[in-house]
Amino acid sequence: MTDLNIIALVSIGAHPSSGRPRRAEQDARAVELGLRLSGDKLQLLHAGDPHAEALRAYLGMGLQEIGVLEQAPGDDALPALAAYLGSADAQLVLTGSQAETGEGSGLLPYLLAEQLGWPLVVGLAEVESVEDGVAHVLQALPRGQRRRLRVRLPFVASVDHAAPVARQSAFGPARRGQVQAHATLSVADDLLAVAQLQPARPRPKRLKMIKAKTGAERMKAATAKASGGGGQVLKDVSPQDGAEAIFKLLLDEGVLR
Repeated sequence: MTDLNIIALVSIGAHPSSGRPRRAEQDARAVELGLRLSGDKLQLLHAGDPHAEALRAYLGMGLQEIGVLEQAPGDDALPALAAYLGSADAQLVLTGSQAETGEGSGLLPYLLAEQLGWPLVVGLAEVESVEDGVAHVLQALPRGQRRRLRVRLPFVASVDHAAPVARQSAFGPARRGQVQAHATLSVADDLLAVAQLQPARPRPKRLKMIKAKTGAERMKAATAKASGGGGQVLKDVSPQDGAEAIFKLLLDEGVLR
Protein backbone atom coordinates (compact mmCIF):
# COMPACT_ATOMS: atom_id res chain seq x y z
CA MET A 1 0.00 0.00 0.00
CA THR A 2 3.05 2.26 -0.03
CA ASP A 3 2.25 3.18 -3.63
CA LEU A 4 -1.04 4.78 -2.69
CA ASN A 5 -1.34 8.52 -3.23
CA ILE A 6 -2.81 9.60 0.11
CA ILE A 7 -3.57 13.15 1.21
CA ALA A 8 -4.44 13.99 4.82
CA LEU A 9 -6.38 17.19 5.44
CA VAL A 10 -5.33 18.88 8.66
CA SER A 11 -6.69 21.83 10.62
CA ILE A 12 -5.72 23.86 13.66
CA GLY A 13 -7.16 22.54 16.87
CA ALA A 14 -7.62 24.02 20.33
CA HIS A 15 -6.54 22.64 23.69
CA PRO A 16 -9.69 21.65 25.63
CA SER A 17 -8.56 23.39 28.82
CA SER A 18 -6.50 26.41 27.77
CA GLY A 19 -7.87 26.92 24.25
CA ARG A 20 -4.34 27.34 22.88
CA PRO A 21 -3.80 26.41 19.23
CA ARG A 22 -2.49 22.89 18.70
CA ARG A 23 -2.78 20.04 16.22
CA ALA A 24 -6.33 18.72 16.08
CA GLU A 25 -6.67 15.33 17.76
CA GLN A 26 -8.73 13.63 15.05
CA ASP A 27 -6.67 15.15 12.23
CA ALA A 28 -3.52 13.86 13.92
CA ARG A 29 -5.05 10.38 13.96
CA ALA A 30 -5.76 10.75 10.24
CA VAL A 31 -2.09 11.62 9.71
CA GLU A 32 -1.05 8.61 11.80
CA LEU A 33 -3.21 6.32 9.70
CA GLY A 34 -1.78 7.80 6.51
CA LEU A 35 1.78 7.32 7.76
CA ARG A 36 1.09 3.66 8.47
CA LEU A 37 -0.26 3.22 4.95
CA SER A 38 2.23 5.16 2.83
CA GLY A 39 5.04 6.28 5.13
CA ASP A 40 6.78 9.55 4.30
CA LYS A 41 5.00 9.65 0.91
CA LEU A 42 1.92 10.95 2.72
CA GLN A 43 0.92 14.48 1.68
CA LEU A 44 -0.42 16.99 4.19
CA LEU A 45 -2.83 19.72 3.11
CA HIS A 46 -4.27 22.64 5.05
CA ALA A 47 -6.54 25.47 3.92
CA GLY A 48 -5.93 28.65 5.87
CA ASP A 49 -3.05 30.70 7.21
CA PRO A 50 0.38 29.34 6.15
CA HIS A 51 2.04 31.13 9.09
CA ALA A 52 0.06 29.25 11.77
CA GLU A 53 2.63 27.80 14.15
CA ALA A 54 0.38 24.90 15.17
CA LEU A 55 0.77 23.34 11.71
CA ARG A 56 4.36 22.42 12.49
CA ALA A 57 3.13 19.86 15.03
CA TYR A 58 2.05 17.70 12.09
CA LEU A 59 5.50 18.00 10.53
CA GLY A 60 6.95 16.80 13.83
CA MET A 61 5.25 13.44 13.23
CA GLY A 62 7.92 12.64 10.64
CA LEU A 63 6.99 14.53 7.48
CA GLN A 64 9.13 17.02 5.61
CA GLU A 65 6.51 19.23 4.00
CA ILE A 66 2.96 20.48 4.36
CA GLY A 67 1.01 22.24 1.63
CA VAL A 68 -1.17 25.19 2.56
CA LEU A 69 -3.90 26.68 0.39
CA GLU A 70 -3.87 30.32 1.43
CA GLN A 71 -7.29 31.40 2.71
CA ALA A 72 -8.52 34.46 4.56
CA PRO A 73 -10.40 33.93 7.86
CA GLY A 74 -13.80 34.47 6.21
CA ASP A 75 -13.21 32.28 3.14
CA ASP A 76 -14.96 29.02 2.35
CA ALA A 77 -12.31 26.29 2.21
CA LEU A 78 -14.48 23.80 0.33
CA PRO A 79 -14.05 25.19 -3.24
CA ALA A 80 -10.27 25.46 -2.85
CA LEU A 81 -9.92 21.96 -1.43
CA ALA A 82 -12.18 20.42 -4.08
CA ALA A 83 -10.29 22.15 -6.90
CA TYR A 84 -6.91 21.04 -5.55
CA LEU A 85 -7.90 17.44 -4.84
CA GLY A 86 -9.65 17.10 -8.18
CA SER A 87 -6.34 17.70 -9.96
CA ALA A 88 -4.00 16.01 -7.46
CA ASP A 89 -4.64 12.42 -8.61
CA ALA A 90 -5.27 11.38 -5.00
CA GLN A 91 -6.56 7.87 -4.27
CA LEU A 92 -7.45 8.36 -0.62
CA VAL A 93 -8.24 11.56 1.28
CA LEU A 94 -8.18 11.31 5.07
CA THR A 95 -9.83 13.85 7.36
CA GLY A 96 -10.95 14.18 10.93
CA SER A 97 -14.64 13.85 11.55
CA GLN A 98 -15.05 17.30 13.10
CA ALA A 99 -12.94 20.43 13.53
CA GLU A 100 -12.05 21.73 16.98
CA THR A 101 -12.27 25.40 15.98
CA GLY A 102 -14.49 27.44 13.66
CA GLU A 103 -17.86 26.05 12.69
CA GLY A 104 -17.08 22.49 13.76
CA SER A 105 -20.16 21.19 11.95
CA GLY A 106 -18.51 18.00 10.68
CA LEU A 107 -19.95 18.53 7.20
CA LEU A 108 -16.69 19.04 5.31
CA PRO A 109 -16.03 15.34 4.50
CA TYR A 110 -19.60 14.96 3.23
CA LEU A 111 -19.54 18.11 1.11
CA LEU A 112 -16.07 17.33 -0.21
CA ALA A 113 -17.07 13.80 -1.25
CA GLU A 114 -20.16 15.21 -2.94
CA GLN A 115 -18.13 17.81 -4.84
CA LEU A 116 -15.60 15.22 -6.01
CA GLY A 117 -18.19 12.53 -6.72
CA TRP A 118 -16.30 10.02 -4.54
CA PRO A 119 -17.57 7.52 -1.95
CA LEU A 120 -17.32 8.50 1.72
CA VAL A 121 -16.40 6.19 4.60
CA VAL A 122 -17.30 7.55 8.04
CA GLY A 123 -15.50 6.34 11.14
CA LEU A 124 -12.57 4.67 9.37
CA ALA A 125 -10.61 2.52 11.82
CA GLU A 126 -8.21 0.61 9.56
CA VAL A 127 -7.37 -0.07 5.92
CA GLU A 128 -6.70 -3.80 5.70
CA SER A 129 -5.70 -4.16 2.05
CA VAL A 130 -6.00 -2.64 -1.41
CA GLU A 131 -6.39 -4.91 -4.43
CA ASP A 132 -7.30 -4.06 -8.02
CA GLY A 133 -8.44 -0.56 -7.13
CA VAL A 134 -10.67 -1.74 -4.25
CA ALA A 135 -9.89 -1.07 -0.60
CA HIS A 136 -10.94 -3.43 2.20
CA VAL A 137 -11.48 -1.28 5.29
CA LEU A 138 -12.80 -1.54 8.84
CA GLN A 139 -15.48 0.93 9.88
CA ALA A 140 -15.99 1.74 13.55
CA LEU A 141 -19.52 1.30 14.87
CA PRO A 142 -21.01 2.14 18.29
CA ARG A 143 -20.14 -0.03 21.31
CA GLY A 144 -16.76 -1.00 19.87
CA GLN A 145 -18.15 -2.98 16.96
CA ARG A 146 -16.46 -3.08 13.54
CA ARG A 147 -17.80 -3.59 10.04
CA ARG A 148 -15.82 -4.61 6.95
CA LEU A 149 -16.46 -2.61 3.79
CA ARG A 150 -15.24 -2.79 0.22
CA VAL A 151 -14.72 0.68 -1.28
CA ARG A 152 -13.55 1.51 -4.77
CA LEU A 153 -10.73 4.04 -5.08
CA PRO A 154 -10.62 7.00 -4.91
CA PHE A 155 -12.63 7.80 -1.79
CA VAL A 156 -12.81 10.17 1.17
CA ALA A 157 -12.61 8.79 4.71
CA SER A 158 -13.13 10.53 8.03
CA VAL A 159 -11.57 9.18 11.21
CA ASP A 160 -12.42 9.69 14.86
CA HIS A 161 -11.17 8.26 18.15
CA ALA A 162 -11.44 4.69 16.85
CA ALA A 163 -8.42 5.30 14.61
CA PRO A 164 -4.85 4.62 15.88
CA VAL A 165 -3.52 7.08 18.45
CA ALA A 166 -1.25 9.70 16.89
CA ARG A 167 2.44 9.53 17.67
CA GLN A 168 4.13 12.36 19.53
CA SER A 169 5.41 15.37 17.64
CA ALA A 170 9.19 15.84 17.76
CA PHE A 171 10.54 19.38 18.02
CA GLY A 172 13.47 18.97 15.61
CA PRO A 173 11.53 17.64 12.59
CA ALA A 174 8.77 20.16 13.29
CA ARG A 175 11.24 23.05 12.93
CA ARG A 176 13.03 21.58 9.90
CA GLY A 177 9.88 20.81 7.93
CA GLN A 178 8.83 23.10 5.11
CA VAL A 179 5.49 24.90 4.75
CA GLN A 180 4.66 25.34 1.06
CA ALA A 181 2.02 28.03 0.49
CA HIS A 182 -0.14 27.88 -2.65
CA ALA A 183 -2.22 30.76 -3.95
CA THR A 184 -5.74 29.58 -4.71
CA LEU A 185 -9.21 30.88 -5.40
CA SER A 186 -10.85 32.84 -2.62
CA VAL A 187 -14.58 32.37 -2.09
CA ALA A 188 -16.30 34.18 0.76
CA ASP A 189 -18.34 32.03 3.13
CA ASP A 190 -21.66 33.88 3.12
CA LEU A 191 -23.23 31.54 5.67
CA LEU A 192 -20.41 32.05 8.16
CA ALA A 193 -20.63 35.82 7.72
CA VAL A 194 -24.19 35.94 9.11
CA ALA A 195 -23.86 33.06 11.58
CA GLN A 196 -23.42 33.43 15.32
CA LEU A 197 -20.81 31.06 16.76
CA GLN A 198 -21.07 29.77 20.31
CA PRO A 199 -19.29 27.03 22.24
CA ALA A 200 -20.70 23.58 21.59
CA ARG A 201 -22.48 21.94 24.49
CA PRO A 202 -23.02 18.20 24.95
CA ARG A 203 -26.61 17.21 24.38
CA PRO A 204 -28.33 15.58 27.35
CA LYS A 205 -28.84 11.84 27.04
CA ARG A 206 -32.09 10.13 27.80
CA LEU A 207 -31.67 7.86 30.79
CA LYS A 208 -33.75 4.78 31.47
CA MET A 209 -35.18 4.19 34.92
CA ILE A 210 -33.66 0.99 36.22
CA LYS A 211 -36.21 -0.86 38.35
CA ALA A 212 -33.91 -3.29 40.11
CA LYS A 213 -33.75 -4.19 43.75
CA THR A 214 -30.35 -5.83 44.18
CA GLY A 215 -26.94 -4.50 43.23
CA ALA A 216 -26.37 -7.37 40.82
CA GLU A 217 -29.59 -6.58 38.96
CA ARG A 218 -28.70 -2.89 38.73
CA MET A 219 -25.24 -3.70 37.37
CA LYS A 220 -26.72 -6.10 34.81
CA ALA A 221 -29.24 -3.52 33.67
CA ALA A 222 -26.59 -0.78 33.41
CA THR A 223 -24.17 -2.87 31.34
CA ALA A 224 -26.70 -4.69 29.16
CA LYS A 225 -26.55 -3.98 25.47
CA ALA A 226 -29.37 -1.76 24.30
CA SER A 227 -31.87 -3.56 22.11
CA GLY A 228 -33.70 -1.48 19.56
CA GLY A 229 -37.12 -3.08 19.40
CA GLY A 230 -38.54 -0.53 17.01
CA GLY A 231 -35.54 -0.31 14.70
CA GLN A 232 -35.73 -1.07 11.01
CA VAL A 233 -32.94 -2.06 8.64
CA LEU A 234 -33.43 -0.84 5.07
CA LYS A 235 -31.62 -2.66 2.29
CA ASP A 236 -31.94 -2.29 -1.47
CA VAL A 237 -34.76 0.24 -1.24
CA SER A 238 -35.50 3.10 -3.58
CA PRO A 239 -34.38 6.64 -2.68
CA GLN A 240 -38.03 7.64 -2.21
CA ASP A 241 -38.71 4.80 0.27
CA GLY A 242 -35.53 5.62 2.17
CA ALA A 243 -36.43 9.30 2.37
CA GLU A 244 -39.93 8.46 3.61
CA ALA A 245 -38.51 6.20 6.34
CA ILE A 246 -36.13 8.93 7.51
CA PHE A 247 -38.93 11.51 7.45
CA LYS A 248 -41.17 9.24 9.55
CA LEU A 249 -38.37 8.67 12.06
CA LEU A 250 -37.79 12.41 12.46
CA LEU A 251 -41.51 12.91 13.02
CA ASP A 252 -41.65 10.13 15.64
CA GLU A 253 -38.64 11.57 17.48
CA GLY A 254 -40.13 15.05 17.52
CA VAL A 255 -37.36 16.62 15.42
CA LEU A 256 -39.90 17.72 12.82
CA ARG A 257 -43.36 18.96 13.69
